Amino acid sequence: MNRPRPARRRTATAPVLLALALLGGGCSGGVEGTPGAVGLRDPYFPGLGNGGYDVTHYGLELDVDPAAGRLRGTATITARATQDLSAFHLDLLGLDVESATVEGRRAAVNRAGKELTLRPAAGAEDRLRKGRTFTAVVRYSGSPLTVTDPDGSKEGWLPTADGAVALGEPTGSMAWFPGNHHPSDKAAYDIGITVPEGLAAISNGELVSRRTVNGRTAYRWRTAEPMASYLATVAVGRFATEESVTPDGVRLFTAVDPESAAASEDVLARMPTVLKWAAGKFGPYPFSSAGAIVERRGDSSYALETQNRPVYPGPPDTALLVHELAHQWFGNSVTPKTWRDMWLNEGFATYAEWLWAADHEDVPVEESFRKAYEDDANWAFPPADPPTAAELSEPPVYGRGAMVVHRIRLAVDDDAAFFALVRGWTKKYRHGNASTDDFIAYGEEETGQDLGRLWDAWLYGGSRPPLEG
Repeated sequence: MNRPRPARRRTATAPVLLALALLGGGCSGGVEGTPGAVGLRDPYFPGLGNGGYDVTHYGLELDVDPAAGRLRGTATITARATQDLSAFHLDLLGLDVESATVEGRRAAVNRAGKELTLRPAAGAEDRLRKGRTFTAVVRYSGSPLTVTDPDGSKEGWLPTADGAVALGEPTGSMAWFPGNHHPSDKAAYDIGITVPEGLAAISNGELVSRRTVNGRTAYRWRTAEPMASYLATVAVGRFATEESVTPDGVRLFTAVDPESAAASEDVLARMPTVLKWAAGKFGPYPFSSAGAIVERRGDSSYALETQNRPVYPGPPDTALLVHELAHQWFGNSVTPKTWRDMWLNEGFATYAEWLWAADHEDVPVEESFRKAYEDDANWAFPPADPPTAAELSEPPVYGRGAMVVHRIRLAVDDDAAFFALVRGWTKKYRHGNASTDDFIAYGEEETGQDLGRLWDAWLYGGSRPPLEG
């Protein structure tokens, strides 16, 4: 994201208890095993995500009626069981489930708040044993919800002047498709979206096909690289689209609302330059495609680093473009294990802004660091330990997170070695998940230094440390 904004509510416990009560201790259908866990005990969203399986692929087919504010969807979810399962949970908010199958057999369905519980029929036992791959198909429909965060910002499914846009961080994706909605479970995606002729439907990855039949246009998008569900997006509207390929072979696809087109043109034209510059700092670009979705002002209130092509709430400036593209390395390829690790996303993306300003705008990194250091808002709490979910996108996660990165650079005291360390980080955890503990261990191993004082003062300290400390 491009700006500090409080994160979302903790998940209520009542729906979790109800789901457990519905499941009981096992399954009357005869499938052996035990139910997967309800929630992954995330530090800030304990009910988010589900245990017992790991999703490898989502196949989503969406039929969207923007005028009516409705969608009809089919989610084909391929997963690997991590235990012998008698039942498992998906996260889905608001929409009506019409039917569900597991391994082609009709499954019993229970709903309790955001928890969708599937209880497979007898005959699916072998496919639900630990280590085996199984497929669940959920058909659903309804009016997808817009979720209001405590700070008043919106996520989920947001109606726009000429369509809709889906924004998922951290929990909004469950408003438009069922899934294991925790950043630790990444998967490949195929997303098909059918809309009225004359509207475009944009999503992640590469555009595979576009076909119009009987006044309806079907778009098919493919994301081969693993993606956390909060980074999935759909944007429907009257976009001006442009496709190209960078000199390094990255496919670019931009979709811009006509009202934002003129003011966006110059900044978006810098995208190949920014990508090449960032690759020099952070390592090879981790995806096959990139781009942007630029809405008209007022349709959304913040930018989000949706994988491959970020969503912008109007024409972006260069700093915002740099920030969101940096997230393709930090957040999208190297994704946090839990929401407590958010500073690894925002600290590095903010530091990328400082690096760009130093290389292209004659603003030394030390000047950006000093400005952040003198900003009292950055010292409200440690970046690696926000007090509650409401502070996950507050200034310390961004500005003080970037200061941590710079203090590591000073400790290394060799720019070539520092950027080698950064590139090594993005390589080691490419398309995976990493935690703050992983980063601490990696930093000390690669530098050969005990950085305990740095972590204590800058990452976890409760007050502003002296600059000489």
